[in-house]
Amino acid sequence: MTSSTEATMVPFVERRSHEPAEAPVRERRQFMNSYDELSAEARQLALAVDQYKIAHRRRFITYEEMLDVVKSLGYRQ
Repeated sequence: MTSSTEATMVPFVERRSHEPAEAPVRERRQFMNSYDELSAEARQLALAVDQYKIAHRRRFITYEEMLDVVKSLGYRQ
């Protein structure tokens, strides 16, 4: 006969694995709900920032990363 403790045990799930995980179904992104209200140029920047965040698994980016994204779109000073 099993005890009630053994019957309710849930297997341990290691979440700190360093192996690449499957991509989440839905990413949280800064501009997700406001694409429709943006100009064409702002929409292009928003999409580029979102793609950068997904590619680098970042929720927020630094100013240096933002500059890299802007330069990747062709900006030159």
